[in-house]
Amino acid sequence: MSEFFKFKERNTSFGKEIVGGITTFLAMSYILAVNPSILSNAGMDWNSVFTATAVSGAIATLVMAFCANLPVALAPGLGLNAFFTYSVVLGMGCTWQFALTAVLAEGVLFIILSFFGVREAIMRSIPVNLRKAVSVGIGLFITIIGLANAGICTGDTGTLIGFVNFDWKHASALVATIGLIITIILYVLKVPGAILIGIILTTIIGIPFGVTKIPENFTPLATPAAPYFFQFEFANILSMKFFIVFFTFLFTDLFDTIGTLLGVSEQAGLSDKDGNVPNVKGALLSDAVGTVVGACLGTSTVTSFVESTSGVAAGAKTGFASVATAALFLVALFLNPLFALIPSAATAPALIFVGFLMMKAVSGIDFKDATEGIPAFITIMVMPFSYSVSKGIVWGVISYAICKLVTRKIKEVHVITWILALVFIADFVFEAVK
Repeated sequence: MSEFFKFKERNTSFGKEIVGGITTFLAMSYILAVNPSILSNAGMDWNSVFTATAVSGAIATLVMAFCANLPVALAPGLGLNAFFTYSVVLGMGCTWQFALTAVLAEGVLFIILSFFGVREAIMRSIPVNLRKAVSVGIGLFITIIGLANAGICTGDTGTLIGFVNFDWKHASALVATIGLIITIILYVLKVPGAILIGIILTTIIGIPFGVTKIPENFTPLATPAAPYFFQFEFANILSMKFFIVFFTFLFTDLFDTIGTLLGVSEQAGLSDKDGNVPNVKGALLSDAVGTVVGACLGTSTVTSFVESTSGVAAGAKTGFASVATAALFLVALFLNPLFALIPSAATAPALIFVGFLMMKAVSGIDFKDATEGIPAFITIMVMPFSYSVSKGIVWGVISYAICKLVTRKIKEVHVITWILALVFIADFVFEAVK
């Protein structure tokens, strides 16, 4: 096992990988409740979607472990599930079966593109400084996610954005802040599993504050519901509406995955000197397989989770951490009430703290060269403020191409980068005139 996952080569151990895998699961376990909640608004059964979420996440994460040997966990992605429900089903008046068909088509195409190395070529075409900027941008992005999930950061303060008062009226924010302090203390004291211990202690502290809520007649066991199987609608797959839905899923998933893989690999110290992700073909294939499996079981697009960086921060460096995360997804099928006890205030400190850890990559960005530094800054800026990893990459690539073009450094830009920039610009023009 240690030889297969390269423990010695990556300077890790069984214990570190287990702790990292558990930490990643706890940081992203909210998706087990959030995804069914969102898709149920599209008319789908909450319990069936919960089962599909856990099973598809487990399968995709296991594929990542054995095909890519990376500490990256996968599950149905936020944003993509919101587009599924609120734009496709409720906004466009489509059935959820129609939306699942578009997800299936996206996954099948991604498997084909992964086998032929197209997605890998796109990833490698992203300039080195932009790759480092992606890591920093994701760090700030998940920091904002943590702040918002804990109720610390809000737009209800009379300003565009601000912090709430840390009082009893904002118990969640208070508990999360205490949890962050605990995590910081444990980390600077070099306590193994500091982030995981922080999540557990914060959950316990949240009980007297009323943040961690234990229901009456609580039991940790639950019987999993049957997921949807092969609920597709192929009647309108040649329509323009289907193409628009399919392309949106395709585009968003592609760059969310690329951004996450770049960020996690950089954080784990697994990237090479050019910032390339190891075993990237297997990693991208894992994402594609997960999407197909998820569609067949009845859930929206499965993608790599930026919360994997919390597991990396806890010590994970190999795919064995992903095995641990996948196992917990399967356990969660039967222990849903127990995992549901962990409040957002307990996972928020982990996300906020990982933001600090991912800032390290900023020191490697060449800000002296404006044609490299400005696009890197734009990438970092856009991710947290647009609440989107993919948009950060889009604006970063466009600004990079423009900077190189006007300074006549065209030869420094990879041909695929030029193609991507043109496609992104054309998409903006299309959205503006339609």
